[in-house]
Amino acid sequence: MTRVADAIDKLLNGVGLVTAWLMPVLMIAIVLQVIMRYGFDVTSVKLEELQWHFYAVAMVLGISYAFGRDAHIRVDVLHHRFSKRTKAAIDAVGIVVLLMPFVAFLFWHSLPFIRSAWSVGERSNAPSGLPWRWLIKSVIPLGCVLILLAALSRFLRCIATLRSE
Repeated sequence: MTRVADAIDKLLNGVGLVTAWLMPVLMIAIVLQVIMRYGFDVTSVKLEELQWHFYAVAMVLGISYAFGRDAHIRVDVLHHRFSKRTKAAIDAVGIVVLLMPFVAFLFWHSLPFIRSAWSVGERSNAPSGLPWRWLIKSVIPLGCVLILLAALSRFLRCIATLRSE
């Protein structure tokens, strides 16, 4: 069980690395936009949209990495008081009952949205905007699959914890 979780985690670590490298690129794009706007009174719609795209990809992909490493934000009012076994049981139930159905729902309902974007070759509404909005929307189902994989990894580790103690 943990070997499968380890393989998934290895994939998610690669996703996390790619996501981490998007952040300096995003920062450069933001700084460049600020310098152009306030230093030279020039704006670039493409550069601004590129920032949104980098941020969207980083967030959608980064969520799976953060969840897989249990590095996401949680409201920890009671959780920290429980034993390791109780935490694993609560996490396992939450993953199966709440997270996986929600992400599966999101995945399923993103498909027509993506299909529509691809079929019309969706692009920016701005005349000088980026031409491939359909591509950025395609990251949504990919992110859902990665979150489901992260959830599976965490679930397998919870089961291993429950069996070991």
